[in-house]
Amino acid sequence: MATLTIRLPDDKHTRLKELAQSRGISVNKLIEELSTIALAEFDAYTRFKVMAGKGDPNEGLRLLDKLDSLTH
Repeated sequence: MATLTIRLPDDKHTRLKELAQSRGISVNKLIEELSTIALAEFDAYTRFKVMAGKGDPNEGLRLLDKLDSLTH
């Protein structure tokens, strides 16, 4: 496991401590959880870009038209 030192403004550090306390966890655990969320979002975005790059634009437009017809 790695150690990470970050510099934050005092007010942000105080708010993070309050958030962690409200969840009943340490600031370290809070940062770990927030990092997990950020990485999951990044992974989903990366997968979407890869899939979009392999997709057929005409098929995508056809599907959007089909969806549009279902909602109107």
